[in-house]
Amino acid sequence: MAIQTIQTTPVAGQRPGTSGLRKKVGVFQQAHYLENFVQCVFDTLGDLAGKTLVLGGDGRFHNRAAIQTILKMAAANGVARVLVGRGGILSTPAVSCVIRKYEAMGGIILSASHNPGGPDGDFGIKYDIGNGGPAPEAVTDAIYQRTTTIASYRISDAPDLDIDHGGRSYLEQMQVEVIDPVDDYAELMEQLFDFDAIRKLFASGFTMRFDAMHAVGGPYAKAIIEGRLGAPEGTVINCVPREDFGGGHPDPNPVNAAELIELMARDDAPDFGAASDGDADRNMIVGRKFDVTPSDSLAILAANAQVAPGYRGGIAGIARSMPTSSAADRVAAALGIPCYETPTGWKYFGTLLDAGLATLCGEESYGTGSNHVREKDGVWAVLFWLNLLAVKGQSVQQIVEEHWQRFGRNYYSRHDYEGIDAHAAKVLMDDLRVKLAALKGVEMNHYTVDFADDFEYTDPVDGAKATQQGIRIVMTDGSRIVYRLSGTGTEGATLRVYLERYEADPEQHHIPTQQALAALIAIADSVASIAYNTGRSNPTVIT
Repeated sequence: MAIQTIQTTPVAGQRPGTSGLRKKVGVFQQAHYLENFVQCVFDTLGDLAGKTLVLGGDGRFHNRAAIQTILKMAAANGVARVLVGRGGILSTPAVSCVIRKYEAMGGIILSASHNPGGPDGDFGIKYDIGNGGPAPEAVTDAIYQRTTTIASYRISDAPDLDIDHGGRSYLEQMQVEVIDPVDDYAELMEQLFDFDAIRKLFASGFTMRFDAMHAVGGPYAKAIIEGRLGAPEGTVINCVPREDFGGGHPDPNPVNAAELIELMARDDAPDFGAASDGDADRNMIVGRKFDVTPSDSLAILAANAQVAPGYRGGIAGIARSMPTSSAADRVAAALGIPCYETPTGWKYFGTLLDAGLATLCGEESYGTGSNHVREKDGVWAVLFWLNLLAVKGQSVQQIVEEHWQRFGRNYYSRHDYEGIDAHAAKVLMDDLRVKLAALKGVEMNHYTVDFADDFEYTDPVDGAKATQQGIRIVMTDGSRIVYRLSGTGTEGATLRVYLERYEADPEQHHIPTQQALAALIAIADSVASIAYNTGRSNPTVIT
């Protein structure tokens, strides 16, 4: 075995997005592509002597090959120890858990999250720092700058390691420990939730269906929900991770999890339905003939946090991404705690969690989490709902409607225009920015604009600033339209339009969502000239 120095040249376009570097598999398979980026990560981190690194991914196509490459590069760059999930498997929240438990310097996660997999699908890589959270922009910017000047990378010529069996081995001078991907995470969940109460719930005849979407959440849900909590076999479906996610799209929303939605709409549906995404950091919650929006889920968990042992002492604060509905703000006001509004991207929650300012966090894109790790966590959210259901003895629908009775309902929806021309998307956003100043006071469809801006954020902990984080049009009654370009796709651009209307009157809480938002939908299209700029008369996906 020997360490080799391989000459290379910069590859254009290796700038990490909101959650790492994501491209088509074929791009990552190009000569030097992955190696260049990994070397730039190691160069940015500096002296790696004596340091521990966590490594794993969601099992998608190219995961195993990339694991071997990264192990050989870690050894060549002086990393002392790597903890790698057996079979190359570790969910994103599990990586965060392991980093924190073993005080590692950080971790490399191989995932394109909710994006499709397979040879023609997507692949991704990101670095999590020592707190277990996504690298902040200062780090990702430094990595990107290094990708523009890299001239060589270091790699061992050692043969591939056996990562399918637990135990320790050495690669050059680096210790490699293959760990069970579930054990540390499951142990943490037992500390947070009342497993005895949930066991009794299942023993009482309570039924559930968890759709793991052939993604990495399957082993975790199977081991915890069926194994430790005693749910009947078959409660967790599509639980074996596949390189192409079984040909599906591992994004837990009503469109892509249609199998679960159809099941939960039946008269003989289970009591509770849930799903997680490609790397198990997102979740969808469904009751019998009743969907729960991610924004409502965050608000409801915050309002009832003390049912779970890990949050019995109360919560310090709530943080939500700006496009997420303001339902959580109303809960925070009632509890007398702050609610922080941040840009989209879990990395913006890290400083708030580390400083003890926030306990629960959420994004409208089916992401919910807390200070137990520094990533959003799909299985955690499902277990929290199980704990809530076990304690309250009500149905999902009853819990949500009781919440609306107390706090009012935030009608909410997201309209995605996927794969549109990137230049056209930029023109649309630039045109909107020009219009902002003139919108104040304008009346449209019985709404009056209170203010319109391009969201900016200053971190209350470290003072870091983020600009152009989404265009907001806010009405005098609090209703909102938000426009954002997504940073998680790999082709073209995705325009996301978020629509929100608050309704206090319980008599008006059961209007179909798109009907309740119809006037705002019309305004959103008119102001941004969506059909004209994108050539799309309708969204690709409505959630």
